[in-house]
Amino acid sequence: MSIERADYYSLAPKAMNGMNRLGTAIEESTIDTKLRRLVEIRVSQINGCAYCCDTHSEQAREAGETQQRLDVLAAWQHANFFDEREKAALTWTEELTRIEQSETSDELYRYVSQHFSEQELVDLTVIINTMNAWNRYAIAFGSMTEVRVMA
Repeated sequence: MSIERADYYSLAPKAMNGMNRLGTAIEESTIDTKLRRLVEIRVSQINGCAYCCDTHSEQAREAGETQQRLDVLAAWQHANFFDEREKAALTWTEELTRIEQSETSDELYRYVSQHFSEQELVDLTVIINTMNAWNRYAIAFGSMTEVRVMA
C-alpha cells in the first residue's frame, strides 16, 4: 500500500502555473505537433512515466501519428520509417533526457543543427526539458500514474 503524497498543484500553485504556461508556449512553438508528441513520448518512455506515455500516445494518434510508429518508438534507431529530422530530434531527446550519460558534444549539436534552425532547436529543447520536468513531478509525487484500461 502506497502512502498519500504531497499535492504539488495546491502546494506550489505559482510553479505549476509556470509549468502550464510552458505548455502553452510549446503549443505555439516551431515544432509540429506530431514530432512534439514523439519527443514527449520518448522522454516519458526513458523516464518510466506510464501516464505520460499513455496520454501523449493518444494525442499523437489524434494528430495523425500511426500506431506502428508509436509501437516501435522505443526502438526508433532500428526502424526504417523515421525520417532524418525525426531521428535528429529523437537523438537530441535521448541525449538531453539522459544528460548524466551525455556530452551533448559539438558533433551532436552540428548533426541536430543540420535538421533544425536555431529557433527550432531552442523550441525542441524547451519541449524536452518541460516533458522531463512533468515526468519528474508525476513520478516523485505518485500522481497521474494510473493508466486507464481501454476496452
